[in-house]
Amino acid sequence: MTTYKDAGVDIDAGNRVVSLIKKAVTATYRPEVCSDLGGFGALFHPDWRRYKDPVLVSSTDGVGTKLKLAFLTGKLDTIGLDLVAMSVNDLIVQGAEPWFFLDYFATGKLQPEKAAMVIEGIAHGCRLAGCALIGGETAEMPDFYPDGEFDLAGFAVGMVEKDAIINGQNICPGDCLVGLASSGPHSNGYSLIRRLVLSEHGPGLDAPFAGKTLGEVLLEPTKIYVKPMLELFKSVPVKGIVHITGGGFQENIPRILPAGVKVTVAKNSWTWPPIFQYLQNLGHVPMFEMMRTFNCGLGMVLVVAPEFIDQTMKILHSAGETCWHIGHVCERMGEGEERVVILD
Repeated sequence: MTTYKDAGVDIDAGNRVVSLIKKAVTATYRPEVCSDLGGFGALFHPDWRRYKDPVLVSSTDGVGTKLKLAFLTGKLDTIGLDLVAMSVNDLIVQGAEPWFFLDYFATGKLQPEKAAMVIEGIAHGCRLAGCALIGGETAEMPDFYPDGEFDLAGFAVGMVEKDAIINGQNICPGDCLVGLASSGPHSNGYSLIRRLVLSEHGPGLDAPFAGKTLGEVLLEPTKIYVKPMLELFKSVPVKGIVHITGGGFQENIPRILPAGVKVTVAKNSWTWPPIFQYLQNLGHVPMFEMMRTFNCGLGMVLVVAPEFIDQTMKILHSAGETCWHIGHVCERMGEGEERVVILD
């Protein structure tokens, strides 16, 4: 007699995961959630009477090769927070409040305690973002992933009033750029990081760095900016927000700029976390490549009118954020001119 378990799929292990994560997941629920774990679909019932002209906003992402460092170190408790951050930060830059999140966890052989540790990290990220973890999928696929490894993906859905969408259309010369501190590389540039750190002559993840190991510093989870941004929106008409992810400054900032403008960014106007200088020196990485690959210490960049710069900084500082005035919006004289000019 041959069973599904003999083929590598343990249904009991999947049920064990559900029992381990239930408390952490239900702790994320908002009043709009009207289903429980185990259904074929998750139910979310907004009170539409609260809104004038609501627009749903969605985003999906993964964690990328930062997962490889989690496997090598065995530190699995924060990688789920990275997963949530990558999607909810993409919602908030458009002015949208994240409502709910769903995750996908796939592995070759399910280890319930390890899977639960990852999903509890996802739940923690959802609590930080104020959104509900209302569903997900745990897939056991024998022979598909190397032993001890898994993949993560997820998506978030939120809402913004149509007349409150932040899209950069009103950005104009004279506007100011405010950068919000990151917690490290977040979840981008890790293919380069692994090449630098894990190469034959690299220092390795156990190397000491800033009172920790290099692996611990590199696994610092992505910062979630949702609640400080929602607080800022109450008082300041933010014109544009950029989530500094893959592509760094040169690729992300132009995504919100209207035609005819560029930005100047003073790279010495904020404090670079030591890890970035370390990585640059380790691989002799050119400055242009650094700023096109990493966030270099800024996880988000806001654009506000000059009359709101002081108020913006005050609100963000009160919300616990570290931020700097890092540049300006200028007129762009022609199509051949750079959209992002980095100043020393």
